[in-house]
Amino acid sequence: MALPTPSGPPVATTQPFSHTEHGVERPDPYHWLREVDSDRVVGHLGAERSWYDSATAHLHHLVRGLHAEMTARTPPADWSVSWRHGSFSYYSRVPTGREHTQLVRDLHPPEHRNQSSEGASATESVLLDLEQEAAGSAYAELGLTAVSPDDRYLAWSVDLTGDEVYRLRFRDLETGRDLDEVVPRSYYGGAWAHDRQGDLHFFYTVHDAAYRPCEIRRHRLGTPVSHDVVVLVETDERFELGVRATRSGALVVIWAESRDTRETWVLPTDDALAPPRSVGGRRAGVEYHAEHLLVGSTGAQAGEAGEAGTLVVVTNDGAEEFRLTTAPVPRDADQDHTSWVDARPEDPAVRIERAEAFADHVVLRVRTEGERRLLVLPADDLGDPGWTIAPAFPTGTLDLAANEVYESPVVVVCDQSLIEPPVWTEVDLNTGVRVERRRAEAPGHDPAGYVAERHTFAAPDGTSVGATVVRSRQTPLDGTAPCLIYGYGAYEYVFEAEWEAALPSLLDRGVVYVHAHIRGGGEGGRRWWLEGRMAAKQHTFDDHLAVADGLAAGALVDPDRLASRGLSAGGLLQGAVFSQRPDRWCAVVAEVPFVDVVSTMFDPSIPLTVNEWEEWGDPRDPEQFGWLMAYSPYENPPPPGGRPDLLVTGALHDPRVMVWEPAKWVARLRETDPAWAARCLFRCETGAGAHAGPSGRVAHLAYEAEVHAWLLDRWGLAREA
Repeated sequence: MALPTPSGPPVATTQPFSHTEHGVERPDPYHWLREVDSDRVVGHLGAERSWYDSATAHLHHLVRGLHAEMTARTPPADWSVSWRHGSFSYYSRVPTGREHTQLVRDLHPPEHRNQSSEGASATESVLLDLEQEAAGSAYAELGLTAVSPDDRYLAWSVDLTGDEVYRLRFRDLETGRDLDEVVPRSYYGGAWAHDRQGDLHFFYTVHDAAYRPCEIRRHRLGTPVSHDVVVLVETDERFELGVRATRSGALVVIWAESRDTRETWVLPTDDALAPPRSVGGRRAGVEYHAEHLLVGSTGAQAGEAGEAGTLVVVTNDGAEEFRLTTAPVPRDADQDHTSWVDARPEDPAVRIERAEAFADHVVLRVRTEGERRLLVLPADDLGDPGWTIAPAFPTGTLDLAANEVYESPVVVVCDQSLIEPPVWTEVDLNTGVRVERRRAEAPGHDPAGYVAERHTFAAPDGTSVGATVVRSRQTPLDGTAPCLIYGYGAYEYVFEAEWEAALPSLLDRGVVYVHAHIRGGGEGGRRWWLEGRMAAKQHTFDDHLAVADGLAAGALVDPDRLASRGLSAGGLLQGAVFSQRPDRWCAVVAEVPFVDVVSTMFDPSIPLTVNEWEEWGDPRDPEQFGWLMAYSPYENPPPPGGRPDLLVTGALHDPRVMVWEPAKWVARLRETDPAWAARCLFRCETGAGAHAGPSGRVAHLAYEAEVHAWLLDRWGLAREA
């Protein structure tokens, strides 16, 4: 029986509840929405989804059209560039008519064949078919796929609900069957090793009830998981653990990291039972990443390398934008930073992000002038000036693709931009010669029809804030076009300029798209993050508003048709700029927004809270409580009247932003402005669904089509579309 069409948005009941901290009372009448397992809350979330579906029903035809456009730009079948491992080439593939990927291996790289064949070859074999593994599930996401050094076994994990709890299994690639042992709860990352008797072991992470990866365990293949050994436990709740293998194949690397501190351990892959040894100890505020060279390097002390090789360490110890050192590989005992030897000093204009070690070269991921570049150095002289691999596209991004062969004299890099689909190129590390290996297909899309430019705008404190401005060549920057501004600004994270098949559907309708590179992110290096976190968090919001105001004041876009969008921490950004400048926007899209900031940061039982105190602040401290209270969207609804239209999203199984945060915020906003309430929509995923939205390439585009249709309607373009 069909449910009745809602006549208006659901009204959440209020229930007296109040917090009192530092002498400040915080009424919280929607605190009851935290009871997400109760019928009352589930019913309320269902009512919110019903209201969203009803309120957007007039857009269904437009959504279908947008979705058709987006999928038309997506090739029917697709596959990645291959990477070499042992005797085989491996690649991922999405066959025609499928939502999810396959992991495939072959004796020959697929890019050497006719792409219209969908990569099929007589010598290939499908190792894992996620579509098959996801049968009956509305959501499926791979956690890890790691092939054993002998190419015999595959460690793989999958999440079928969106809660980032991954079921880990081990597949015999000769028989195609999974072994009996199953790890029911694992997280990201893993590494193979073997013991001195030749038995294979796999190292993996396990997270606790707060979704914090707090243990590294070791599984011996062919034994019950109940016999797995806990290798390392992190008791400090500010820290998370990770594990991986080095490209050299010689070491397993384990690390613990908080927002501003990191410790790293290593152990040999030929002695899986050996205890992990610390590379440089743990010091508050000091971060370091270690990669492995099988040989010594200039600057290493004589005799330190030996058979164990040398560690290349990227660290901020005494260097805000990081520097390069070398260190011996610890074997018999932990070591501290006094064993490190300077190899390359800090350049304040260049943020060193990571080092990637190959037999004869070290490739540094660096960021300068807001742009990702790769700096190639000789492995035996890390102080050499080296040479740079720059992005191929203006305003684009560049990164290493999968490059697993340590001895390789060439690397594969991937270039792309907001208007240029990915291109994979093989670069000779000795000569710099580049040879294109694969160019992603985007049927019907011509990058020459679009323009991507960098602009800068002045923040209130005088800081120059960059933004990437993208438009159709037919759309003038003369103050008449509607505009969507996207922002994030947290964790020193950079949303790279990556191609998405959805964006041209806005650009082709005359919309200007702007990605604001605001403080709190990493576009300007470590300094850019430091100036947008903790006590300085307001800079993030000021920067985003400065871009919007600059676009309007410069008569570049229509000041009355400015919209803003962001996800997670970017959703907090949306909540803040919605409250602080509601007059600036015609519409705001806040996806899985972190908006109940103060209450969440007071509750250490909520996933991610404790290790986020070093990003946002710890409200147990009165001063830091003041920072959070000043901008928390739930505590600071804007005055009634003059509010822009608002689209909020959330997911019941989201482990990063609890669904009650957007639910409470929406309820409070509607309560404080009843006349506006119907213009606030809450799109809640009440079934399987994740933090970043639906899984599967077509399902994700369907979600994007919904968001785009809602925005086009707000700009008055729905009928024209």
